[in-house]
Amino acid sequence: MQPFEQFEEEVDVLEEVVGVDQYDLVVFNDEVNTFDFVIETLIDVCGHSAEQAEQCTLLIHFKGKCAVKKGTFEELAPMRNDICRRGIAAEVQ
Repeated sequence: MQPFEQFEEEVDVLEEVVGVDQYDLVVFNDEVNTFDFVIETLIDVCGHSAEQAEQCTLLIHFKGKCAVKKGTFEELAPMRNDICRRGIAAEVQ
């Protein structure tokens, strides 16, 4: 085999996504919950890394809200419920 030898391979390309509605899980700022609690919640509920959760929490604080996750309604609704049970305002939009 020669270095930099090129290979051609046929692949299927998805040209259009049909029938999948994408929603945002939006978390809202409040004056009650601490940064650490919101960060911990995003890590536990949404599977965020510590850095991702911290960045979202800063956006929530300074912008008033942040879309912390995208997905189907069925995926996001249980996360929204868990976040709300912890006393943090959230909506699936």
